[in-house]
Amino acid sequence: MSIYKQLMDAGARYFGRHRVFKYGFNISPMYRRSTGRIVSVSKDLLKISMKLPISYKNRNYANTIFGGSMFSAVDPIPMVQLMNILGNDYVVWDKSAEVFFRRPAKTHLYANFEYTPEELTAIKTKVEQNQEIEIVKTTQLTDKGQEKVYCEVRKTIYIADKAYYKQKRTLKAQV
Repeated sequence: MSIYKQLMDAGARYFGRHRVFKYGFNISPMYRRSTGRIVSVSKDLLKISMKLPISYKNRNYANTIFGGSMFSAVDPIPMVQLMNILGNDYVVWDKSAEVFFRRPAKTHLYANFEYTPEELTAIKTKVEQNQEIEIVKTTQLTDKGQEKVYCEVRKTIYIADKAYYKQKRTLKAQV
């Protein structure tokens, strides 16, 4: 079990999962380097918003936000969010990502991450039927008014029943 998972489980008892998610991400070295900041997390973890402020830490040669900062600020959130929503009976992994840079960013950027109850029901139903599935989550980095899209990230996320996943890994190891 990772140190992040242990801290989440311990902190959630005292502060709530949503608070530990927000502040845990914001102080985590792996996320701080992206220069992104989690702004809000709903109590049920279904809605998360983040801000990527433009600063000297993420400006590139053209004086715009470095593309790597855009991607790394968005990258971990959909997977970790889903892991915490689904719980310990599922295995959740990032499988792939596509990044589409739409325009240079000379302003602070914002993104929202959302899972709906209907989406979660569909995920659980499909995993129950097929043991493992893949979903695609799309996140847009926009200006504050959400009028212009600067970057779009499409993440393919693998989700499996934990017992099935362990059995599958055991069979692969034997071959």
